[in-house]
This record gives sequence, C-alpha cells and structure tokens, in this order.
Amino acid sequence: MCGICGKVTLNNSSSISEELIRKMCSTLVHRGPDDEGVYISRQLKVGLGHRRLSIIDLSTAGHQPMSNEDGTIWIVLNGEIYNFLELRKILEAKGHRFKSHTDTEVVLHLYEEKGIDCLADLRGPFAFAVWDEKKERLFAARDRIGKKPFVYFYKSGTLIFASEIKALLEDPEVPREVNRSAITDYLTYGYTPTPESMFAGIRKLPPACFMIFEKGNIKLGKYWQLDFSKKINLGENEYCDKIKDLLEEATRLRLVSDVPLGVFLSGGMDSSTIVYLMTKINAGKVKTFSIGFDEADYSELKYARIVAKRFNTEHHEYIVKPHAIELLPTLVWHYDEPYADSSALPSYYVAKMTRQEVKVALNGDGGDEDFGGYERFMAARYAELFRKLPPAIRNTVMGSIPKMIPDSLPPNTFLPRLKRFILMASRQYQERHYNWVSIFRDFEKESLFTDEFKRELNGKNSFAYLNAMFTKYGTADIVDSVMLVDIMTNLLDDLIVKMDIATMANSLEARSPFLDHKVMEFAASIPSGIKIKGIKLKYLLKKSMADILPKEILARQKMGFGIPRDKWFRTELKDYAREILLSPESIRRNYFKESMLRRLLDEHSSGRANHGAHIWSLLNLELWHRIFIDKDITA
Repeated sequence: MCGICGKVTLNNSSSISEELIRKMCSTLVHRGPDDEGVYISRQLKVGLGHRRLSIIDLSTAGHQPMSNEDGTIWIVLNGEIYNFLELRKILEAKGHRFKSHTDTEVVLHLYEEKGIDCLADLRGPFAFAVWDEKKERLFAARDRIGKKPFVYFYKSGTLIFASEIKALLEDPEVPREVNRSAITDYLTYGYTPTPESMFAGIRKLPPACFMIFEKGNIKLGKYWQLDFSKKINLGENEYCDKIKDLLEEATRLRLVSDVPLGVFLSGGMDSSTIVYLMTKINAGKVKTFSIGFDEADYSELKYARIVAKRFNTEHHEYIVKPHAIELLPTLVWHYDEPYADSSALPSYYVAKMTRQEVKVALNGDGGDEDFGGYERFMAARYAELFRKLPPAIRNTVMGSIPKMIPDSLPPNTFLPRLKRFILMASRQYQERHYNWVSIFRDFEKESLFTDEFKRELNGKNSFAYLNAMFTKYGTADIVDSVMLVDIMTNLLDDLIVKMDIATMANSLEARSPFLDHKVMEFAASIPSGIKIKGIKLKYLLKKSMADILPKEILARQKMGFGIPRDKWFRTELKDYAREILLSPESIRRNYFKESMLRRLLDEHSSGRANHGAHIWSLLNLELWHRIFIDKDITA
C-alpha cells in the first residue's frame, strides 16, 4: 500500500510546482516510508506524487509515478492487485512489455489495452490516478468495496486529489473550512458519510466508482454494485463447501508478498478462520497479534490464546492501559475527520505491535457483513414479527419493560439492547435501523444543539441519508436490505476506514479475505434465512468451520473490539473529558449548550446514565477542531 496525491489545472494563470507536490507527499510518509516520487508535466499543468510502501518487487523498478514506454501515460497507485500475475500473462501475450514485476505496471498496460473497462479485471483494494497526455484526461478510480481512500477538491478548472485530506490542505487553494451541516451526521453515525467530508468542498470518491477529469469538468461513473437480489439455492453442505473454497482462494491470493506477513487475531470467529486458512496454505509458522485490557469484560485474549495454541502460531499480545488516551490527538490527526469509533485506539496499538514484526497483516474484517454476524440483522427480522402482534400486546410490552431497564447500564450489554429493540420495534424498518445505529438520537441532538446552531442547520435531518440508502439499495427481503445498507454505510465509512488508518499510520499493509469481491458476491447470493437461522447468527459460516475451529470460539458470544471507555470516563479520564469539552474554545464554537455538556458529564461520572459513546464522539470533534481548524499542534 502507498500514498498518492496530485493536481491538474487548466487555469492559465497558475502552474504546478514540484515543491507543492513534495509538500503533499510529506504528509503521507507513514503510508509509504520506502520511497518518494514526483512527476510534473512539461506544461506545469499536471503534478503527480507518490509515497511507496514496498511489498512486491522491492527494487527501484517499482518506483512511481510510473509511465508507459513513450511517457504519454503516467500512473500513481495505492493498493494491491492480487491477480496481477494472471493479467500480466494476458497482456504479454498481446505484445505488452514490462520493465518491472509490479502490479502497478500491470494496471498501466491494462489501461492502455482497455481504457476505463480495465476496472472490471482488477481484483483487490486500490485507488489510482492515470494521466493520459494524448487525451489530456485524468482517469481515477477506487476499488469495489472502498478499501483504499481517494479524496479530492475541485474548483474553477482545478482538481486536487490525495489518499488523505491532510495532503490536500497543503495546497493554499484548499480552504480549512468546516462543513458545519456534517456535524449532525457525524454525531449520529460516528463518521461523515461518503461522499461528504467534514471539510467544506472536500469530497470522497465513492467505492466502485471512477472519475474522469477532462476539459475542466468532472464526470463520475460506477462500474460495480453488490447485488442481493440474485439468490442461488443449494444444500447447506454445498454452501459450506463453496464458502471454504472461496475463502481459501481469497486468503491464498493475499499471501503473495516479498515481505513477511502476519494476522490480527481477536479471538473471534472471523479472524480465527483466517488463522486456520493461513496455517493450511502456508508451511511456515503463522505470526498472530492480539490486543487486550486489564478489564476482563473487554479482553478477548483468552480466546485468542485458544486459537493460537490450536494452530501453533507465533503469538504476540499487548495490554492497552487508560494512559493510552494520550494517543488520541495523534489518532485525530491520522483520521483527518472526527471519528467516533473508540476501537480505533486498540486497532492502532495492534497495528503498531504487528509492524515491529511484519509488513503485511491479514484480518477478519467483513465476516459479519458477509454472513450475518450482527444482532441488528436478526433484530430486523424479529421486529417485523413484533409489529404483527395485536396492538394491545405491543403497547403493554413497550409501556412496561423499557421502564424496568435503567439507563446507567453499559449500552452494548443485553438489557440496554433489549430496551432499544422494544422501543423501536413498532416503527418502519428504515427508522428502526437508523435509531439502532445512532450514537446521538434526534431528540438528544435537539436538546444538545444551541438555538443558533439549529437555525443554521435549517431542519437538516440525518435520517434522510440513511433513508435514501434504503431507497437505493433496498430489496424485498428486509434482512437483506439492512445487510446491504450496512455494507454501503457502516462498513465503508467506519470499519474500513478504521483498519486503513490504523495500519497505514504504522506503515503496515492490511489485507481482508472476507472483503474479496468474489466472496462478497457469493455471500450476497445466499438467502438471509440460511445465513441467520432462527437466532443463530452466521449459521453457515459456523457450520463451515464446525470441525476446524475450537468449540469455545464457535460457541462464544460476540464481544466486539471495544475499550473500557465508559469506565475510564468515570475514573482516570474523568477530568480530561471535562477539561476538553468545557474549555472556552469548545464553548465558543457555539454548537452545543454548555448546560447540556455539563449534564452529560455529570450524569455519566455519577453513574446515573451511561454517556460514554456521547462523550467520546464529542471529545474527538473538539480535538479535530483544534488540530485541523485552529491548527493547534499541542492539542
């Protein structure tokens, strides 16, 4: 993986300097510490930059930006094309000649051969930009699932792009302005939904999309879409055999490397499956890496040890302590935008530990999305059954049980989840899902926002984004609809971003077999009633691994990759949160009522309610303002 950046301008009064492109590259060193390259066109109207993390073909022949034989086409690529050897053979048979052994050069020649249609042949995560001198056209694209980022700024015939927003901000033409309407979306979802960003004017290229910049105009197109409507009917054993075959193939492809590899092992079923597959494919001893906490309720180390012992791995562990919060400003800088998933902290640490041993790490990301691993998927089905109960029964349940469950309980435990389920179960499934995934619900934001900020938002409703996604991607099967929308929202802008940033911040490449598009296409073709059978989440995947993984792994309850955030905000981090959120800088922004901020902090620290997720999201937002808007490097 690498970092890319560039600028193309048709403005006759301006030109592009090598100094600017190198400044942009300097912000991406963590993505590519091994090499730097810059290309500036003779007319000074095109500049491309690249930072390289050498994984395949470690020689200087892999240097980017890379050109074709006559220097009329240039490319910068971030990612890995796992089928590049197969594609290279086809291209060589057509007469193409190669000077390196890289996948980048394969994409370059494939573009020469097929143009935009080259995207259909690529397998793996990527974001790239191709400058075609003869056509005076920039062609850029992002992989099907959005594993690799691509952000851009366009104004008056000038396009600036990069792997990260901080690189764009090196250009004086890009303003450091808050996209203030995005704040309400962020507080709802914990991220700024694609294609928007928290910066005014800066956008994200959606997954499975390409961009053509030509004659000063931008054209976007889409080349792939996951389809849940086409089902195949097989026996359970046939489904299981196909799942194992596809996952093994996807894992095998991701073991192609000229540097050492390892795997993140959480102790959950998905990462344990990848450990098994790596052990099966590789003759060498697999290196596994796990993170834990002193608080037993949040630590999965005992499960990771069971898997490590079963497959005889070279196992490494790290314990995260409360003082790790000192890392938060560093995380905020790396994420570019406010990001409210607190598992970013342990993810960063496991990546840091892993990078000391290897340069590439596989992981189990995507298993829950592919095969039905979240309770919210099952809840979508049972809420529909609840809606069919007689009104008198529904009203009795909704009026009595929620009152018996206190607000002070940790939100991810069973009773609070039951409470939220009952309160939302009678609503339409789109609105249910919106409330189940929200950090701040609408009534909470209504109380939190100042009157001035509410007037500025002019009635903006964050539900509109999610509802539009259901309208666009919904199917006749409600569970399928929820699963697909979850992939297009939470997976894209939360989980994939977390893994990309956590690993790239440590110059580590992450590979995700479950996110192979062929694995995902097959999973989408399986009826939801078999993926989630009764109350058995991930039924087929568990059956596939029944004789392989330890029974403790197959039978355990899903924990999630969280931190003891709620406890820390009542103990070691209590004063830190108050100092940041009630500071004069925070209050002066005039987004939130000071009285409501104090109430959140007081209720949480006293144990009367659990606002850990709220406090964490607000903390990240304030630190982001200080670092990116106020440019306070001491934040």
